[in-house]
Amino acid sequence: MAGRNGRTVRDLRRANRTAVLERLYFDGPLSRFELGPVTGLSSGSVSNVVADLVADGLLEEAGSVDSDGGRPRTLLRVAPGSGHMIGVDVGETRVRIELFDLTLTELARTERPLTHQGYDVEVIVGHIRDGITEVLATAGIAPERLLGVGIGVPGIVERTPDRGTVVHGQTIGWDAVPLEALLRDGSPLPDTVAYFIDNGAKTLGQAEMWFGAGRGARNAVVVLFGSGVGACLVTPEAEHGRAVEWGHLTVRVRGRRCRCGALGCLEAYAGAESLLERWGERGGRPPEGTDEETALTAMLAAAYPAEGGAADPVALAVLEETAEYLGAGLSDLINLFQPERILIGGWAGLQLGARFLPAVRRHAVSYALRHPAERVTIDLGRLGPDAVTVGAAILPLADFFARGGRRAEPVPEGPAPAWRAALRERAPH
Repeated sequence: MAGRNGRTVRDLRRANRTAVLERLYFDGPLSRFELGPVTGLSSGSVSNVVADLVADGLLEEAGSVDSDGGRPRTLLRVAPGSGHMIGVDVGETRVRIELFDLTLTELARTERPLTHQGYDVEVIVGHIRDGITEVLATAGIAPERLLGVGIGVPGIVERTPDRGTVVHGQTIGWDAVPLEALLRDGSPLPDTVAYFIDNGAKTLGQAEMWFGAGRGARNAVVVLFGSGVGACLVTPEAEHGRAVEWGHLTVRVRGRRCRCGALGCLEAYAGAESLLERWGERGGRPPEGTDEETALTAMLAAAYPAEGGAADPVALAVLEETAEYLGAGLSDLINLFQPERILIGGWAGLQLGARFLPAVRRHAVSYALRHPAERVTIDLGRLGPDAVTVGAAILPLADFFARGGRRAEPVPEGPAPAWRAALRERAPH
């Protein structure tokens, strides 16, 4: 039965379960008495919801605390083993797959390097499938126990009613790739386990906002600085973040050609790939036969040698120039969105780290309007190289919470799913 606002009793129960789960997840352990004020529920509602969640195995006792003159109050927490998620980072040098319990404690991980085949779709799909099988076997977790698989990818992600999730990755040669359909075909998972696919910068942002340097901010931008650059914008209107193709802002008319094919994009100057290319073009000596992470490490060592060593002036100049481009790009984000915080993550951001940050801050402030620049902080993310996989695993976790801790219902029998048609479209004729 629906009320005046259109909400049914089932909707209300789901919302109450969500409220209790989220508060215990982020602020727990808490007692039933404490849950009332932080959720806005009556004591009776709290008791009923907690009883349901305990019966479902989602909550467990976590000790007790003394009360004022009465019996000790039992503390409750989310049960870590009551659900599992997989997070996947389709990165620039590797595909990383991690299995987590409900509290995002890592249970197993595997990595597949991307040194030769690059972003060949079938190679990526194979790595993800094999990695999922491997981490489940390592931890001894049955596939049907998964709440879902979250995947962070480069490019624009589109959810279509007939083809599932499609990825437009212009910089990596992906033209409307039906990634969800490809993963479903021959998947090691039952159809009840959902795939949640989103832009890698957004999953990075999700992780930093939930557990990292973004906690407590209402307006923030989280930057992914790797081979290319991207960003996730978080506002009260887009609290789960919105990916923005920041790397393809034009910063120089008729400038360097970007991986996307256009001229003068920020990514063509501020990304690690272009940084290493410019070092080589100016006479530097990037190590041959290595991946970008190793090459960037060598460049940093050349620009900032150990005490007593001579710095490579070309490497130093290119790094300083890159810091200015990155700072100028951040100034656009400051002027456009006026965030409270800007956080820099990604493997290149982590490598350059604190050494690079003061110059980036200085340039960002110098190019930005004074009023918003005085109100923003620019810092490094706190979650390290696993931030994208953690953020990817948050996608099915957030969906689980939004459904009040209910698992996805089985897919009903019926006509062949639309993703099979999407696969037939891609098949050679």
